[in-house]
Amino acid sequence: VNISILIVAVVIFLLVLHHNFLGLSDFLKRELSDSNPLGLQPIDFIPAVPQRLADARNDKEISVVIAASDERLGGAIAAMNSIYRHTRSNVVFYIVTLNDTVDHLRLWLSNTALKNLRYRILDFDPRVLEGKVQVDPQKADTLKPLTFARFYLPSLIPHAEKAIYVDDDIIVQDDILELYNTPLKPGHAAAFSDDCDSTTNKVAVRGAGNQYNYIGFLDYKKETIRKLAMKANTCSFNPGVFVANLTEWKLQNITKQLEKWMTLNVAEELYSRTLAGSITTPPLLIVFYKQHSSIDPMWNVRHLGSSAGKRYSPQFVKAAKLLHWNGHFKPWGRTASYAEVWEKWYIPDPTGKFSLIRRHSEAYEAK
Repeated sequence: VNISILIVAVVIFLLVLHHNFLGLSDFLKRELSDSNPLGLQPIDFIPAVPQRLADARNDKEISVVIAASDERLGGAIAAMNSIYRHTRSNVVFYIVTLNDTVDHLRLWLSNTALKNLRYRILDFDPRVLEGKVQVDPQKADTLKPLTFARFYLPSLIPHAEKAIYVDDDIIVQDDILELYNTPLKPGHAAAFSDDCDSTTNKVAVRGAGNQYNYIGFLDYKKETIRKLAMKANTCSFNPGVFVANLTEWKLQNITKQLEKWMTLNVAEELYSRTLAGSITTPPLLIVFYKQHSSIDPMWNVRHLGSSAGKRYSPQFVKAAKLLHWNGHFKPWGRTASYAEVWEKWYIPDPTGKFSLIRRHSEAYEAK
């Protein structure tokens, strides 16, 4: 009798244990299916690359943030294509755009050679800039809200500890992993390319004004600027390409600091008028004054768009790891320098819309 009771007790115990195990298993399955591994609710996302590509690429995830406005969408496409084709790393693109661009972007990505790209499309709400950007009623259409997306990186990719930000007028010619691995000094939230480095200042900036020091971006006649005790001849940096330590960014409330100086500029007009339209660089220069690391200057060879002429030798352009067409002459325009390099990575718009924009741009430049 005792043996029988013991056997029954063991069986009951095993049945209860089995039931609990199944319940735990179902719970874990629900948790895994409901959770978002990247921590965002995207408009669009391709969660995994095909197995044959996954086997060939490294597991390390590299977050790359890029803004994509409708009139410059071809630039973002070419930039992403050049990054994707030069790396074996697991790159995830965070494409920041506005609602009216989402459908166009999704069609371009899904119907071309970029259909295997891992990406999220993130909608940027321009209302976040209210009270922080002074808008000239006569030039309201010149305000580009997406240029401020770089200020809000931790909000865009809250899961990431590190990220790369790139403008849409760039082409990458080497493995982006190298740029991602840029060492940042303790306490530094970002690494930029200084404007007085040897590869750009002496070759490309001649005749372009004071684009290589602080006085070119900030009005030193204003008491608020003078009180900061920042030397006017301090070398500025280019914020079109940078590596961010997002953990440090959040600890230092970098976004709040940037918003503070944006708001102060609306009230006091602190930015220099020398470089009209440059409204994203000044607050970055203030917040990161002598508090940023440096990236290899070959990872931001810029000023290719400052004129239609060619400032670099073909050998130097070929050796550059990242080419940057900052300036008026964009690579999708007929008169841009080194446009043939950009064309190698451009993927035609399946809707034909960007082709019309390019023709309009070329006609404008020809006037």
